[in-house]
Amino acid sequence: MSEESHKPKLTPERLSLLYQVSNVIHSTLDSQEALHLIVSEAVRVMRASSGSLVLINPTTSFMEIHAAHNLSSAARKLKLRVGEGITGWVARHGKPARVGDVTQDHRYVSVRRDVRSELAVPLEVQGEVRGVINVDSDRVNAFSVDDQELLQELSIQASKVIHNTWLYEQLRLKVLLFESLSSVSQTINSTLNLDEALRVITYEGCKLMRARMCSLMLLDESRQWLDLRASYGAGEAYVNKPRLGAEESLLGVVVRRKKSVQVPNVQADTRYQNVELARREGLVSLLSVPLIFAGHSIGALNVYTARPYNFSNEEIRILGALAELSAIAIEKARLYERIVDVEEQLRQNEKLSALGLLAAEVAHEIRNPLTVMKLLYHSLNLKFEDKDPRNKDAQIIESKIEHLNKIVEQILDFARTTEPKFAPVNMNDLVDELSLLVRHKLANQGVKLVHDLPKDLPLVMADAPQLEQAFLNLILNAVEVMAEGGTLTIKTAVLKTGRVAVSFKDTGIGMTKEQQDRAFKSVLATTKAKGNGLGLAIVGRIIETHHGQIQIFSRAGHGTTIRISLPAK
Repeated sequence: MSEESHKPKLTPERLSLLYQVSNVIHSTLDSQEALHLIVSEAVRVMRASSGSLVLINPTTSFMEIHAAHNLSSAARKLKLRVGEGITGWVARHGKPARVGDVTQDHRYVSVRRDVRSELAVPLEVQGEVRGVINVDSDRVNAFSVDDQELLQELSIQASKVIHNTWLYEQLRLKVLLFESLSSVSQTINSTLNLDEALRVITYEGCKLMRARMCSLMLLDESRQWLDLRASYGAGEAYVNKPRLGAEESLLGVVVRRKKSVQVPNVQADTRYQNVELARREGLVSLLSVPLIFAGHSIGALNVYTARPYNFSNEEIRILGALAELSAIAIEKARLYERIVDVEEQLRQNEKLSALGLLAAEVAHEIRNPLTVMKLLYHSLNLKFEDKDPRNKDAQIIESKIEHLNKIVEQILDFARTTEPKFAPVNMNDLVDELSLLVRHKLANQGVKLVHDLPKDLPLVMADAPQLEQAFLNLILNAVEVMAEGGTLTIKTAVLKTGRVAVSFKDTGIGMTKEQQDRAFKSVLATTKAKGNGLGLAIVGRIIETHHGQIQIFSRAGHGTTIRISLPAK
């Protein structure tokens, strides 16, 4: 009977020993520590001189030593292909190999000069050969059939430990993911600055993937170039590298195809455009995932390791999840920047409108006395002889009066160009859009915004931009009178008269009877302690041109409600 078919039962002593070993190797959930415990226990129970645990890299198909006992650092760097050496033979065939004299076996690849015999058994995880446990001895025929069976039993225990540590590592990564997502979410809600959001994303990506460096690149407006917008752990050379073309670069492929790319070693990959830079920065393995928002790629999130590394499917999914949230953060920050720009444009429009209103009112005030002056001048019938110097003066006076009259008419003509352009408008939609513009200002001022917008509200015929300007002025005026914070309630309704109303209710300082009487009157008759009264005067002018009505309900110290009603369509 051959040694391979001999299957002796484990003795009680060996069973006890296996039990002790099992307790030792199950004592940790750290994957690397568990591998070292497995090797050291295998060497101890086998009374071996050295040992190693080899795992198959699924990306490169090389067998790599992940833990070793009594092997030099040079020997630990040895990589074999599946099928190469005794260890590779075991990995390919899934069978143990016990060699009494390695010098007589053509398969043997030397890792230590004094080795004479070797015992190697396959390491199966979930029914698949994932590696090999290998022990060596300086003695010839050092390992028996019983040793082989014991090491096989140890391998079964080790596979359970490895599987558990891998599961634990996946759970650990998921926990880190949730922590990172929570941190990024908090950042998104606490800051709307794009650059700050990008810095947080790269920091969290680097920490989450335990990477050497993380970078984030965004497409420019032309979508032809990828620009580095943020990085964590990057050196000066990487930060200052030229922008990448979206068409020909490796990261451009990630963006265009909307698929992640993994590169085992960017220092030796011809697709990578900055090989020399990667060598100077110590960047080795790369995982790049696309940033996708609303179905469109906007850039790429990249992590680099400092040593060769194969990113698992779980790690790729985790970085992809971070990229999804990051894309939302980026677009939210961009939206806020656009909102700020629009709000600034609204303010500029408000100033221009206010200037036009003020100019029109000044022109009206000037035209009346100017008309009187013109009539009195002609009634004086100032006629002088041509040689009389007063004749020239009288002509100049008449000319300047006509000049002033033309200027007044031009100002009034300009003011009349602001007449509204009527179209159907949904008041609820208008309030929603305006609330989006001002929500951050209200939050900064400590003002809570409450909506009461019933559905099926009739449309009104109005000039939407002008109404938006009027409502914006009312909101800003309400914020101004709630310096210590408060609540602003915007409510729409249909009145018994059939008109559509929108009311703005604040919890501010209220208004006196005099202030209510003059609130929407002349710009030049304002009673405001601060400001120039233009905002409310503009509101009055706009609502007047819309054939609307304004009502004020207020008491000093008890807040104010301003209700505007407009004819329904």
